[in-house]
Amino acid sequence: MSSTAPPAASPGPTPRLPLVPAGVDWPVFGTLAVGFALLYLPFYAQLASTIWTTDEQGHGPIILAVSFWLLFARRHQIAAALASPKPWLGWPLVAFACLLYAFGRSQEIIMFAGASQILILAGLLLVFRGPLALRAAFFPLFFLIFMIPLPEALVAAVTAPLKSAVSAVASNLLYILGYPVGRSGVIMTVGPYQLLVADACAGLNSMFTLEALGLLYMNLMGYTNLKRNVALAILLIPIAFAANIVRVMILVLVTYHFGDEAGQGFVHGFAGMVLFMVALVLMLATDKLLGLFIPAQRAARAKPGVAT
Repeated sequence: MSSTAPPAASPGPTPRLPLVPAGVDWPVFGTLAVGFALLYLPFYAQLASTIWTTDEQGHGPIILAVSFWLLFARRHQIAAALASPKPWLGWPLVAFACLLYAFGRSQEIIMFAGASQILILAGLLLVFRGPLALRAAFFPLFFLIFMIPLPEALVAAVTAPLKSAVSAVASNLLYILGYPVGRSGVIMTVGPYQLLVADACAGLNSMFTLEALGLLYMNLMGYTNLKRNVALAILLIPIAFAANIVRVMILVLVTYHFGDEAGQGFVHGFAGMVLFMVALVLMLATDKLLGLFIPAQRAARAKPGVAT
């Protein structure tokens, strides 16, 4: 007589997390949410009608949306963090952030008003949850930095040599390929056309945006190896430089073959998409290459209902 072992039970489906973490104090949360909206929705509306309409700061609303999405995605991790409120540290930070916001709005200093939202959110987390919750929300809050416009003096100082370098490399490459390209500073001549390399095509802001893309990629991949992360973050600078060169070359070639209207029309905006596609491909290739020398270490994914 033979006996057979019962079939192993198949693991059940992973339980879905509730939309809202348990134990939320709705009156307090609602009051804070309404107060935050009253402060910052007019500010976002101002940005949407001013700097977010420019090529240099067009990434602003995307950064904002991604940051709040990351906060929402980590809501259970934040709620599960061991509560250790630090109101003595959080309330002064909130008060300072409100003063910074008021000063920035009254004096039209967007950098101050934008930075204040990070400090307010960090202060509220310290008041109600403590340092561990702030640590869980660190990257989404840090990512908000990339929606804050850089100081104009810094942009002007760094952008000029960047544009000159991009123009020089792009013109030399096109000349090697046989195109009648000349250059005088940041003005490129191709055939009967003259093109000015603008700040959006080869400036500091585009590199700043691509750096944000790289940091988001590393965060989503869950990399924890500090050496690998630092190396990839540094290599993103030449990657952004190379992507800017490709963008300028595309605009020059389109203008040469199809005329100035084509180069300044839809293709100009499409070249911006090419910039990010080229940068993404180069970043992924660089990441794979780094993996041959520096092993990838990933953060363990938190199980439902388990604090990490």
